[in-house]
Amino acid sequence: MIAAAARGRAASWASISPVVAVWLVLLGLSSCAQRGPAFALQNITGLMPQLAFEMSDQDGRAVTAAEYRGQTVLLYFGYTHCPDVCPTTLATLAKVVRDLGSGGAGVRILFVTVDPARDTAPVLKSYLAYFGSDFVGLRGDDAALTALTKRYRVAYHREPADRYGNYAVDHSSAVFIFDDNGRPRLLAGAGDDSAAFTQDLRRLMTAR
Repeated sequence: MIAAAARGRAASWASISPVVAVWLVLLGLSSCAQRGPAFALQNITGLMPQLAFEMSDQDGRAVTAAEYRGQTVLLYFGYTHCPDVCPTTLATLAKVVRDLGSGGAGVRILFVTVDPARDTAPVLKSYLAYFGSDFVGLRGDDAALTALTKRYRVAYHREPADRYGNYAVDHSSAVFIFDDNGRPRLLAGAGDDSAAFTQDLRRLMTAR
């Protein structure tokens, strides 16, 4: 299960930003209007922008969202120094890919660092290797990161560094799911377990 968010690790959507709270209200109000198969996760079809970004990956290559067309994409924002929420979430997503069996080959998990100063390409590559080859690390400068987080109403805040240079980053803990055409379809968060992900991803990929 994706761990509940906490200050200094990953802040809750409502407490970290009024903008995120507004999105949750809108999603809740519109859920009854969503059509198609019933999903366990929040259906956000038509409520968020198409997947789009310009960043570099864990191998230092410049990449855009077009690179992942034809695949189901799970987009998550975090950082490698996160003590529990990020690794717990990524472990959940790794289990989902395994549980999908052969269908997991069509899934890519994009981990966007909100701490590019410490999360260099080699650091991202080494960190994500623990979770599997389906994970791709993405990083960008402050302008690219700000543009992407604003696009999906994701909030993050770097705490002041201590005297040793260590600091925490509060961040939203949502997982955004896009279909193979880059369209936003589902939103997951704290409390959504691997079974819900697996069930909904199967339905999403079957509908291709």
